[in-house]
Amino acid sequence: MKPGRALLPLLLLAAVVACTGRTDLTGKWVVEKALPRPAGPDGETPEGPPGGGPLMDAVIALQQDGTNLTGALGTHMFDRPISDGTVKGDTFSFVLKMEIGTQKMEIPFSGKAMDDKIELTVQPPGDMPPMTVLLRRATDEEVLARAGTVPERIEPPEIQPLPDNGLARTPPMGWNSWNCFHLDITDAMIREIADAMVESGMRDAGYVYLNIDDGWQGERDEDGVLHPNERFPDMKALADHVHEKGLKLGIYTSPGHRTCGNKEGSYGHEEQDARMFAEWGIDYIKYDWCGAFRIYENHEMQAVYQKMGAILQALDRPIVYSLCQYGMEDVWKWGPDAGGNLWRTTGDIGNSWESMEQIGFDQEPLGEWARPGHWNDPDMLEVGNGGMTHTEDRTHMSLWTLLAAPLLAGNDLRDMSPETLETLTNPEVIAINQDPLGRQARRVAQDGELEVWAKPLEDGRVAAGLFNRGEEAAPVTARWSELELGGIVQVRDAWARKDVGAFPDGFTAEVEPHGVALVVLKGR
Repeated sequence: MKPGRALLPLLLLAAVVACTGRTDLTGKWVVEKALPRPAGPDGETPEGPPGGGPLMDAVIALQQDGTNLTGALGTHMFDRPISDGTVKGDTFSFVLKMEIGTQKMEIPFSGKAMDDKIELTVQPPGDMPPMTVLLRRATDEEVLARAGTVPERIEPPEIQPLPDNGLARTPPMGWNSWNCFHLDITDAMIREIADAMVESGMRDAGYVYLNIDDGWQGERDEDGVLHPNERFPDMKALADHVHEKGLKLGIYTSPGHRTCGNKEGSYGHEEQDARMFAEWGIDYIKYDWCGAFRIYENHEMQAVYQKMGAILQALDRPIVYSLCQYGMEDVWKWGPDAGGNLWRTTGDIGNSWESMEQIGFDQEPLGEWARPGHWNDPDMLEVGNGGMTHTEDRTHMSLWTLLAAPLLAGNDLRDMSPETLETLTNPEVIAINQDPLGRQARRVAQDGELEVWAKPLEDGRVAAGLFNRGEEAAPVTARWSELELGGIVQVRDAWARKDVGAFPDGFTAEVEPHGVALVVLKGR
C-alpha cells in the first residue's frame, strides 16, 4: 500500500489482457474510466473503492495468440505477469497472482471486447464488490507518462546492524491520514486534526504522533530539493503548530523513486530528504517500499531500509522509524538491525470485520519479535471509519492492544461519535497496550471460533482477551491452568473499568458475536 493501498485499484487494471475473435488486442492498454457499479437486488449501488488514483497510472502490455492471452501489468510500483488468459469469441478471462508479504492472492478478471475498447470486471479479494473499468489503447507518450521510467540503480550498502535508537519504548500512539483521507490532505486539515486531538482528549490519552501519509509531496527543484505541493505551503510552520499543541509530527516517503500514490519518493535523495525533514521538525518517518519494487529485489530490503536507518541515526534529532513493506522477507527478524522501531507485518488493512479479523488473529507467531523499541505493526486502526459495528471496533481495539501493536487511529477525529472516542481512549485498555514489559499476547486456548489470548504485564498481572469470532453469542472461558495462574484470581473488566470478582479455577463471560471480554487478572 502501501502496495496494499494501491494494489486493489491497480490489480483492477490488469484487466487489459482481453482478447476477442474479432479484434486483436495485442498492444498496450490503459484505463479510460471506471464504470458505474450495477445496482443490487435491493436497488442500491454497492459501496467500494472509487476508480482513479493509482489505477489510472497503470499500463498493460498484451499479447494475443489465438485463444491464448499473455501479458503484464506495469505501474510506477511494479510489473506483474497475468496468468491463465483465455479468449472465447468477444469475451475473455484471466488471473492476476499477487504476493504481499505473507498474503497470496489470485484475482480473477473477466471482460468483453467492444471494437477498440475493453470493458473489464475484476473481483477483488475479501468482501469487496466487483469493479468494472473501460480500457483503451495507449500511445507511446501515455505509456511513458503513466508507468514512468526506472531510474539508474544505486547499489544498497552492505548489511551492518545498527544500534537501538532508544525510541518507542512502548508502542507508538497517534493518528495517520491514510485510512480516512488517502491522498486528499491539506495543511488546514492537519491543523484541524491537531486541534481535535487536543480537544477530544486523545493527546492526553497518549495519542501524540500526528502522521501525514502520502499526498503532501510536490516536485524537486534543480538542486534536488523536494518541495511540498501547494496544499502544504510551509511544513516548518505546520510542524511548529503541531508541536505547540504538545504533539509530534510524522511524514511519509519511499525508498523508491515514486510512492504508492505516484508521488515523488526519496530514491537517490535519502540523506537530502532526511536532513530536510529534521529541519522541518519531523518526529516520525514512515518509509513505504512501493516504487522500490521496480529498482530492487525483495531480498535487498534490509540493506535499503538500513541505509535510511543509518541516515536518521546520524541526525541531531530523534526520529521514530517505521518500516512499511507489508511483512515481506520476514522483516521482524531484521527490522531492528535496520534501525526500525516498528515494521508492517501484513498487507493493508481494510475497513471491514473480515479484513481486521484475518490480519489480527494471524499475528500470534510473531510474538517473540516484539519488545520495547521494536514492534510488530499489523497496520493502522479502522475504529470509527464505519466499516465495523461498535462491538467489532471494540474487538479491533482489544486485539491490537493485546498484540502490543502501534495504536494509530485512522478516522476523522473532527467528527467522531462518543462511542468511537470511548473506544479509542479507555485508559485501562490503553494501559495494557502501553505496558512497559512490552510483551505481545499469545493464543492460549481455542474452541472453534472462541479464543482466549493472554498478555503478561510488568507487575505480574495478566491481560486476557476472550474473543467470540462466531455469529452467535456464546460463553467463553479463560482457565487459570491455561494462563499459568493458580489459586484465587481477581478479575477486572478493562472496558467497564470495574472489578468483577475473585474466581478459583477460571472465568467465563457471555460474549456477543464478533465481540470480546477484555479482563486483567491478578493472582493472590
